[in-house]
Amino acid sequence: MILTRMLTKKLTSFWLMSLAGVAFIGFLTAMFSFFQLTYAFQQQKVSELEGMLQQQLAVSVAPEDKWQLNNWLPPVLHAYQAKSFILTKDNATFFEFKAKKPQSAGVRYSSDLGDGLVMELVLPQPFNKHEMGAYEWLIILIGCIAVALFVRFGFRWLSDELIGIEDLAQRANLILSGKRDKALAEKGHGRPRMINRAMTQLLLELHDAHKERARFDQFIRANTFLDAETGVGNRLFLKNRLDALSNNSGMMTPGVLYLFEMEDLDLLTREIGDEEVNEILSQIIATINQILVSKANSIFSRRSYNQFAVVVPQISQKEADQLAAKLLRASLSQIDSLLDTPDDFLHLGGAYFKVGDDKDALVEEAELALRSAQFQGGSSWFMYDKGAVDGDLSKGSVRWRSFLESVLVSKRVFLFSQPVVDGDFNAHHQEVSCRLRDTQGNLVRATLFLPMAIKCGLTPQIERQVIEMVLFDVLPKQKDTSLKFSINLSLDTLTSRAFVRWLKTTLLEYRHLVPRIIFEVNEDILVNNQDVLTEPLDMISKMGAGICVDRVGQQVVSTEYFQRYPISLIKLHRSIVSQIHLRAENQLFVRSLIAGLYRLDVQICAEGVEVFEEWQTLQILGVSAGQGSFFSEPIEET
Repeated sequence: MILTRMLTKKLTSFWLMSLAGVAFIGFLTAMFSFFQLTYAFQQQKVSELEGMLQQQLAVSVAPEDKWQLNNWLPPVLHAYQAKSFILTKDNATFFEFKAKKPQSAGVRYSSDLGDGLVMELVLPQPFNKHEMGAYEWLIILIGCIAVALFVRFGFRWLSDELIGIEDLAQRANLILSGKRDKALAEKGHGRPRMINRAMTQLLLELHDAHKERARFDQFIRANTFLDAETGVGNRLFLKNRLDALSNNSGMMTPGVLYLFEMEDLDLLTREIGDEEVNEILSQIIATINQILVSKANSIFSRRSYNQFAVVVPQISQKEADQLAAKLLRASLSQIDSLLDTPDDFLHLGGAYFKVGDDKDALVEEAELALRSAQFQGGSSWFMYDKGAVDGDLSKGSVRWRSFLESVLVSKRVFLFSQPVVDGDFNAHHQEVSCRLRDTQGNLVRATLFLPMAIKCGLTPQIERQVIEMVLFDVLPKQKDTSLKFSINLSLDTLTSRAFVRWLKTTLLEYRHLVPRIIFEVNEDILVNNQDVLTEPLDMISKMGAGICVDRVGQQVVSTEYFQRYPISLIKLHRSIVSQIHLRAENQLFVRSLIAGLYRLDVQICAEGVEVFEEWQTLQILGVSAGQGSFFSEPIEET
């Protein structure tokens, strides 16, 4: 709005200068006209005096008759305020008059009256006849005050009118910059008021339309991937998520799959009714969700009417046994508190898996474990054991903390980058990940150490080293100065005040490299921590770095957060991308997401692209870039 104020001042100054110029020109014209009129009036008086003398002297010009001039000429000269008057005949003075009071020099008139008579008359300056008195000064003062008040009133009126235009311009600037919520909140006193009210009405309708669009998107996603009765994931959701946890070589991370089943749930429904059974299911689901809150990236879905599935990655076999007992105990406590059920009403079977296990065999093992639990009698659980103990995960927290601290001190963090490719197979940016090297020289993958780093509270230190390596080593060595690098940030990192202060200082120091950095945050973190993350993400965006949301589609959530954060890029979760050319429901989700991003300057990428058919389908749907083994595997940065 500085430009509007400058234009206001310029317009007012131009107006005042124009008014002053017109007044000055009018004053000069009046002054010159006054001079000319006074001189012409004085000249007319001299001409009248000449005429009277010529008439008088034409009657009697004898010297003895000169006293006849004394009878009438002096009063006339006094009336003219003449300074002196000399009438000569043949260079001899015929009549002479001088004012009693000496006066300053005036205007001299010399006229030849004929017959040797010459008149010389001295009159005062015509515009000095009257001196300025108090009355005249009072009139001038009142006139100047009136003009000043009029100018002041005009300036205030113009400023007030232009303030309304400034308010309209400010709201328009907020709308153009994408801050429509702020433009709606700051209604101001825009003028013309009809335009201001129209803008408010349109913003309200647009806000409602965005909400309705987000609800519609969530409705599509919910009806595609969620169970209508319970609100948890359905069988398709479970299949997509298991596909995302695996590749052609098998499972990419260790974990456990639980199947738990309620015996004779249909008979119980006929006995007590649908409402009571739904209440039981709601209580059990709420209890299980509460237990799974502390388990990152866990999956909870309904496979059939009476069977549910839980997948928990990044967990040791000992912890899997403890979690199975906890899930069964908590579920039974909820059932027992609501009604009396048979002792063998609930059974749980689990199958532990490690890296490289086949996902289809994993489901069969979990079903075998469930049948074994049912054969045992009573409400019990059974874990399918094939010796799949991950030695690294079986380490205790103390050993993990010692290992991670040793890695941080000796800086045994190694960067790997994987290209994100656009439609022309050009590098859009490079996503940076890290691995740790142990004392034996083996690389420890991120899927293994990150959960332990979160437990030990060392995630901010690890991610800080990654950012330092990218800023200090990777970016300065790149020949392509336009290539960008993306770095993942966790919730613990973004909520650490010490880390945010360090990041702000570092980005200021290396601000010439900041536009080449993109920070990635999980969608689940953004949705559930909006109040906490708004400030640090705004700071990152204002510094010039990009904000990317990854794992979009992993959970069924509303997309309203796109309006709150300064997001420039999103990445589809591999569960949506996997075999998308064969899954119409996943294609529907992508279409809905792209439609919801209409008019937002947000690019859509896909991660986990493994085959050409997936990439071809994604391009047809409107996805601008892709990442995965189809393009390139992660490469170590040297």
